[in-house]
Amino acid sequence: MVTMIFMLLDALNNRHLLFLLAIFLLPSTVLSVTLEGERVQGGMLIGKTEPGNQIRFNDKPIRVSPEGVFLIGFGRDDSLQHTLEVSRAGKRVEKRQIEIAERTYRIQKIDGLPPSKVTPPKRDWARIKKEAALVKQARKCDDDRSDFTNGFIWPSKGIISGVYGSQRILNGIPKRPHFGIDIAAPVGTLVVAPADGVVTLAYPDMFYSGGTLIVDHGHQLSSSFLHLHKILVKEGDRVKQGDPIAEIGATGRVTGAHLDWRMNLRQARIDPQLLVPPMPTDE
Repeated sequence: MVTMIFMLLDALNNRHLLFLLAIFLLPSTVLSVTLEGERVQGGMLIGKTEPGNQIRFNDKPIRVSPEGVFLIGFGRDDSLQHTLEVSRAGKRVEKRQIEIAERTYRIQKIDGLPPSKVTPPKRDWARIKKEAALVKQARKCDDDRSDFTNGFIWPSKGIISGVYGSQRILNGIPKRPHFGIDIAAPVGTLVVAPADGVVTLAYPDMFYSGGTLIVDHGHQLSSSFLHLHKILVKEGDRVKQGDPIAEIGATGRVTGAHLDWRMNLRQARIDPQLLVPPMPTDE
C-alpha cells in the first residue's frame, strides 16, 4: 500500500507532498526518547518523550507529565540490564535496552558491641513499626508536579562523613546498607530545600532517625532529612529550592551531629550525591 502511494506521488511529480508523507511514515523520529543522568546503580534518569506517549520501565507503567517528562531510577543492587518501552494509543512504538554500570561499596566490620547497639530491644519494636508506616505513607504521594526539572542543590554545607551504599557488619550481623549521604556539621546548622516540593512528613522524634522531614518533588520522587534538631516547616507546606526547612541535629540513633539526606524514586533508593555538584568549600 505504501509503495503504491509513493509511486503515485512520484508519477505526479509532487515532491513536496512526497517529502511530507515520508516524514509522516517515520514515527520513530517523532516518538523518540531522551534520557539524561547517571547510568549507574543508585542513579536517576530524567526522560523526555512526545506528550501523549506512555512509558513502561521493566514492564511497569510509570507517570509521564503532560509535557512528556518522566523519571526512572536504579537501586543500590539493581541488575545492570533494564527495558524501556514507549507506546502511543496503546500500541508499542519503541523498545529500548538500558545498561547501567555496577558500583562497589564500603563494607565496615565492627565487633564487640553491646547487643542493644546491634538489635533494638523488644519494647521498641511497636514504635519502630508505627514510624516505618508513617514514612511509607509519606512517600506514596504521586502527582504531576515536576519540581525536579530545575535540578538539585546541597541542602547543607559540611564534611561528607557517610556515603550511599556503604554497609556495616556488627558483631557478625550484616545491617541494612546506608542509603543516604551524611553531612557532618554542628547542631543548629541550617538545612534548605534542595529542590522545590511539598512537605509530606514532619515528625520531631523517630526511634532511628530522630527529627525526620520528607519533601516530595513530584512523580513519587522524595527527599528525606534525618536526625534533625529542629523542623521549620509543617506538613502540606510548599517549599522552594533554597528555602530554610530545618536545622541539623544529633537526634535518633547517631554518634554525632550530622544530616542524613536520602532520596527515593518509587521503590528505588537513589544516591543524592549523583544529582548535585561537588560539595562547596569555604574559601
